[in-house]
Amino acid sequence: MRVFVFLVLLYANIFAYAALRKVQVIPMNLKKKIVAAAVAGTLAFGLGAYNANAAETERDSIAQVALLQSLAQGYFGGTITAGELLALGDTGIGTFEGLNGEMIVMDGKMYQALGDGRVIVTPDSTIIPYATVSFFDKDVALPLKNIKNKAEFEKALNETVEKNGKNSFYMVRLDAEFPSILFRSEYGSKPPYPTLVEALKGKQTEFTEKNIKGTLIGLYCPSYMGELNTPGWHFHFVSQDKKKGGHILELSLNKGTIYLDKSDKFTMIVPDDQKFHSFNLAKDMSADIKSAEHDTKGNMK
Repeated sequence: MRVFVFLVLLYANIFAYAALRKVQVIPMNLKKKIVAAAVAGTLAFGLGAYNANAAETERDSIAQVALLQSLAQGYFGGTITAGELLALGDTGIGTFEGLNGEMIVMDGKMYQALGDGRVIVTPDSTIIPYATVSFFDKDVALPLKNIKNKAEFEKALNETVEKNGKNSFYMVRLDAEFPSILFRSEYGSKPPYPTLVEALKGKQTEFTEKNIKGTLIGLYCPSYMGELNTPGWHFHFVSQDKKKGGHILELSLNKGTIYLDKSDKFTMIVPDDQKFHSFNLAKDMSADIKSAEHDTKGNMK
């Protein structure tokens, strides 16, 4: 499969690896062409043509909007909509303009877990500052039982990833009843936006549920993604009745089968707006990202 690498001057160290890992980076001002290509089957770029048929090309690719590092620095705007994002994948996670809640994409629908704990179906016009989606296939099945906490959960997943290829990307889905689960969401912020951690300190809300049925959607990024996302796991949850959900901080599981969708291609859509290009994306945001991913509100620094 032919893969073009765009924006050669951006993250040159990542692009040195791109030739091996089939990475492409697309400016956000091409987003309308991408959506059109999903229908027409071909995206023209310069003198070449990129086959963008969703059934063949995009189905085996992880598509990411912006960087987790840009979100960590306070890029809560964007130029791609929820409707356009759904053309790139039917399963995934992310957030919304103003950091207004947590995103869960499943079965081709996008859900927004709000700061008050409610879940709504996301309007197609909603702006997306950061997200990662894929077209989900059940490539690997992993039966699980007697999982006491999130650390044990990730350990079992890591062992499976090690067997199947730790340098690939994985989207995961688990439909199960959770004896206990702790998840968070957050109320939205207004411009000028704070950093991710500062926004969460002031507006994060946390919810503990017992014996709740629902769906976990998660993403695994390999170790070399440290400058574009965060290596390891990131999980979101939505209840079976689609009334509760958010970013998972802790969980337990008696039994269930989690499915992994393995992808060896990665597409990053870069926002083409002045605010995005004002950030120093070489800045190390790993400590902030770790805190935002794992800490309860009282433990954030």
